[in-house]
Amino acid sequence: MKIAIIMGSISDMPVMQEAIDILKEFGIETEVDIVSAHRTPEKLFDFSKNAHTRGIAAIVAGAGGAAHLPGMVASMSPLPVIGVPVKSSNSIDGWDSVLSILQMPGGVPVATVALNGAKNAGILAAQIIGSSDKAVLDKIIAYKESLKQAVLKASENLKK
Repeated sequence: MKIAIIMGSISDMPVMQEAIDILKEFGIETEVDIVSAHRTPEKLFDFSKNAHTRGIAAIVAGAGGAAHLPGMVASMSPLPVIGVPVKSSNSIDGWDSVLSILQMPGGVPVATVALNGAKNAGILAAQIIGSSDKAVLDKIIAYKESLKQAVLKASENLKK
């Protein structure tokens, strides 16, 4: 199973790289592409309608500004879509992107992470796969344990 990571523009890549990196850490294959809701609508339609036929398990879609990409993908794909609002150069402090992705109509869900929160989107996508793949689930459990240990170590170091 693969996770598709798409973005509306190459300028979103520095943010979306965090999703790619964490999925690689979990040993999950990714398919990465630029799919613009506004500039390449035909590509958007083809991608959305056919991703599930290529072994994609979930889609992480990052977009800034009007941020229509995640919602448009969710409207046409049977797969879970995780939206990453990206604070872009034409953004209103990122709120336009957050609200565009978050405020979806009933029947067209998009799981939405924090502004520029691609790492969490990657983790959520891995958890989706982990719900039916024990090897991935074990990696997620180990990752969460490493987070716990880092906090405990920081706490101990603070007391010294």
